[in-house]
Amino acid sequence: MAIEPTLDVERELAAVGADLVIGCDEVGRGALAGPVAVGVVAMHPDVGGIPLGLRDSKLLSERRREAMFDAVNEWGVARAVGMASASEIDDLGIIASLALAARRALVMIEDSLAASMAPVVLLDGSHDWLAPVLRAEPLARVPRLGVATRVKADRDCVSVAAASVLAKVVRDRLMVEADGRHPEYGWAGNKGYGAPNHLAAIRSLGATDQHRRTWLRSIQEQAQPVPGSAV
Repeated sequence: MAIEPTLDVERELAAVGADLVIGCDEVGRGALAGPVAVGVVAMHPDVGGIPLGLRDSKLLSERRREAMFDAVNEWGVARAVGMASASEIDDLGIIASLALAARRALVMIEDSLAASMAPVVLLDGSHDWLAPVLRAEPLARVPRLGVATRVKADRDCVSVAAASVLAKVVRDRLMVEADGRHPEYGWAGNKGYGAPNHLAAIRSLGATDQHRRTWLRSIQEQAQPVPGSAV
């Protein structure tokens, strides 16, 4: 049975001074094609009206995520999804691209955060990949934005679970659109991850502008004939 997320961690942050918690989660980190997406959902720790059935996006079927999207997208103080493209991932690396996408999402909701005295971003995991970029490039209207990490926050914390659903649905829809331009790669189904049909298409057709080319070298090398072998 899936674990139901709670507001326990958000309330723990409120107890030490946070007046607004911004759940943050990423989707597409391990994909071979398409952007990485970072969702953010800002909420007061005493918020009510949690969307019924909210879970980490990985624990929900595609149908359930789509059905829940509108409710999540109207819940809380503000919400957004930021992206970093495949070419940016190639140029910057995945960690810097996660931070770039997250900062873009935060900029989208910056006006809603400005009245907060002590906002805190709650990240899933143990690695704080966001604080360095916020120190280097602080938000104009929210120059002091705290960051907290929590392992399994996407599973256990309402704000992060909500962010995961938004990011997953928005990115999946983009990959379905991209599939219309490049149907050979099966992105409507595999969403850019390394499924067998996707890998086979890369080996036979090569990369598109949606592929993370620095991630494909070993796959494409497998498709090259060995020098001196029969063709």
